[in-house]
Amino acid sequence: MHLTNLDWIIVAIFVVGLVLAALATNRYARTVSGFLAADRCAGRYLIAVSYGMAQLGVISLVWFWQQYYDVGFTSVWWGFMENPALIVIALSGWVVYRFRQTRALTMAQFFEIRYSRKFRVFAGLVAFIGGILNYGVFPSVAARFFIALCGLPPVVQVVGVEVGTFPLLMGVLLGTALFFVFIGGQVAVIVTDFIQGSFGQLVFLAVMIFLLVTYSWSDIGTALLSAPEGQSLVNPFDLGQEERFNAFYWVISVIVLFYGMLGWQGTSGYNAAAIDAHEAKMANILNGWRYRVLMLITLVLPICIRVVMTSPEHAAEAAEIEAIIASQPVLGGDPEVLASQLRTPAAASIMLPSGLLGLFAAALVGAFISTNDSYLHSWGSIFIQDVVLPFRKKPLGARAHLWLLRASILGVAIFAFIFSFNYTPNQYVAMFLALTGAIFVGGAGSAIIGGLYWRRGTTAGAWAAMVAGMMLAGFGVVVKQLPASIVSPHPVLTIESTLIDGGQASLPLEPGVEVVEAAIPFDQPGVTGSWSGVLESGPDAVEAVASIVILGQNGETVATPTLRSDGSQMVVSLDGGRSAVLELEPAATGFQRTVLSLAWHVREKVTGQVLTFWSILISVALYIVVSLVTCREPFDLDRMLHRSERTEEDSDRSNRWWERLGFDRRMTGWDRFITAITIAWPLFFTAVFAVGMIRHLLGPGLGLDPITDDSWLEAWRWWLMLALGTAVLVTAWFLIGGLRDLVRMFRLLKQVDSDARDDGRVVDHHNADEDPMGQGRESDA
Repeated sequence: MHLTNLDWIIVAIFVVGLVLAALATNRYARTVSGFLAADRCAGRYLIAVSYGMAQLGVISLVWFWQQYYDVGFTSVWWGFMENPALIVIALSGWVVYRFRQTRALTMAQFFEIRYSRKFRVFAGLVAFIGGILNYGVFPSVAARFFIALCGLPPVVQVVGVEVGTFPLLMGVLLGTALFFVFIGGQVAVIVTDFIQGSFGQLVFLAVMIFLLVTYSWSDIGTALLSAPEGQSLVNPFDLGQEERFNAFYWVISVIVLFYGMLGWQGTSGYNAAAIDAHEAKMANILNGWRYRVLMLITLVLPICIRVVMTSPEHAAEAAEIEAIIASQPVLGGDPEVLASQLRTPAAASIMLPSGLLGLFAAALVGAFISTNDSYLHSWGSIFIQDVVLPFRKKPLGARAHLWLLRASILGVAIFAFIFSFNYTPNQYVAMFLALTGAIFVGGAGSAIIGGLYWRRGTTAGAWAAMVAGMMLAGFGVVVKQLPASIVSPHPVLTIESTLIDGGQASLPLEPGVEVVEAAIPFDQPGVTGSWSGVLESGPDAVEAVASIVILGQNGETVATPTLRSDGSQMVVSLDGGRSAVLELEPAATGFQRTVLSLAWHVREKVTGQVLTFWSILISVALYIVVSLVTCREPFDLDRMLHRSERTEEDSDRSNRWWERLGFDRRMTGWDRFITAITIAWPLFFTAVFAVGMIRHLLGPGLGLDPITDDSWLEAWRWWLMLALGTAVLVTAWFLIGGLRDLVRMFRLLKQVDSDARDDGRVVDHHNADEDPMGQGRESDA
């Protein structure tokens, strides 16, 4: 076990503190609007810190740690492409401002206001299904993370019975997150997420300072410069061999920033929690700091791990890390993917001293809770608010409504436990989350943006976009998650042996390509066999022939059988006097081969990010075309946004250039100042990016030599120091502002006079609590 008694005490004190904070919010979760949106009483700093932590989480940290270990500082460079988009989004209040003006509690409620009740139910169902599939891997990734970080044994004794640590830990983590949601709803989520976010950032700063003092920049530079050609960790123009996080990945990210704004519903409780639309806009402006400096831990930790894993002087520590990773069962997953998930916690447990390791573990526990309580709250609420309640003709009482929400949230947790327990990690977290997220966002982005900004957007257009986005992304999810042997159009080697967990494993063989499989799931943890095969015949041959090489645990050749796809079987001897039965199943033919070839290409060659891009492109095209064909009368956006036509015209008719840039009249002098300094960072690095790109593209023609890797390394050293210093200042700034907002939120919660009709229902295309008579016919077109 890696954690000492001191470390465990630190974790325990932190969790107890969170529990006490959550209990203090219980009195404010007695109304539906309080449970769902904290009665719309949250300020900008409170939302910025809490929302940022809710979006971070263990799952996101694993995502970025995988990414930055693979591509290092080059991701920072290509990430500069997002800066102009972030500036425009922040200054304009893109989507955020107008959505808050609708006063909808959920996105699907907005869909009923803008489109129809049937579309609300369908969109809510798609969001729910895509959301719980996306969320389904969270407990699994987190449990493996904490097992590796804490050095927990594979099984533990519970009242005299042996229980697997993996399912037990998932249950404990989910149960903790459930407690926070049940006790205080969105109020508890915001308060505890703020505490976790503030604590986590302070801990991350301490960890980064320790690492940068412990591992010199000279050692870091040596490790970064040792990357192979085409996979540089410092030169963003030397990524020709990088397949996952290349330049195209970041181009798509910029598109998703605009298109997917508020589309992802995992933190939907925050979308409606701001005091007003202006406060929501300011929170979104401040949230930009999270991307720029507050997530610096996702870069510093993996590059320091690179030092340990590649430097000869740290060989002993690297061996310990590899041993921790190897001790975890593969269970049919991709060993490379699983190792990339476990590398960071395993390394942190070796690299960090006692005390700091406990603080790091506590911060990560907070990161898990903050994301999971938000996601449980969001998906459980969406199912009730947008799938179940629209079918009721009479509104529920507040007590029944709240208990129904809690039951739905519990159901989401149970599904996540079952899904995680059976999930096979076969792709990077970033790709899985992008793909499952696109099930809803792929089509919803068109309906959201078109619904808020385009009067001629129609219900038919929204239906077309949503169905197309859902089907394309859903196809990708299924293809990526199915076993390779089912999707492959090529011959498949099947292996049956008592040595294998489950008794059987399959290895698809592609013609002309040598396949090496090191993931045969033996029933002994940490033990694998290496099975390689070469298909000798062409893809159209009637009978396939494969040459197989089976190696033992020490690399020795065990057997070299040759198989034919004629239905015959071969028995070969393995280590320990055991044996395996081998059979080569023939390739698919006809229409089945055509379908499987497409599925195989998507599975092996197309990342989740690229599939997301195509989902967006097709959905946008369908929304525009279908809306233009079916629009009979423009929609009244002014009523939906609670403003008169004259007010809109007056606000749009401005002669002041700064108002046209987004510094609107609701901004105070302080608002304009913090907005200016917030956008100064991305403006500067946008200019740096532009100059760098121009020099790279035009430099050869002007006789300029390419920038050397050593020069890139020095530039990144200065950038890192600037970012770290800024992170210290921003952490203090947000902590002070957040504490002020926290006090103000509790004061407003005591004063708020909640309307029982403010429960997410829609009447005649407007919110039920806006009907002065409390009557009206629900929209059902």
